[in-house]
Amino acid sequence: MTDALREACRKAVHVITAEGEILRAGRAVLFVLAEIGFHPVIARFLMRRPFIFGVEWGYTIVANHRAFFAKILFRR
Repeated sequence: MTDALREACRKAVHVITAEGEILRAGRAVLFVLAEIGFHPVIARFLMRRPFIFGVEWGYTIVANHRAFFAKILFRR
C-alpha cells in the first residue's frame, strides 16, 4: 500500500466493484448499502444527480467530525 493510498483510505471508505470501478466516500457507502440489500432502491436513487452531491456533502461533514458523531451515536 502506498502512502497516498493509505492517506486516502484514512479519510474515506473505498470500494472496488467487480467491474474494477473504485468508489469512495458517499458513493462507496451507497454501493455497499445497495449490495447488502438495505434499501437498495433508495441507495440507487441517491446515487443520481443532484442527490449524490448531498450525500457526498453529508459524508464529508460526518467524516471530518468522527469523534463528535461517535460520542452522540455510540453512547453506552
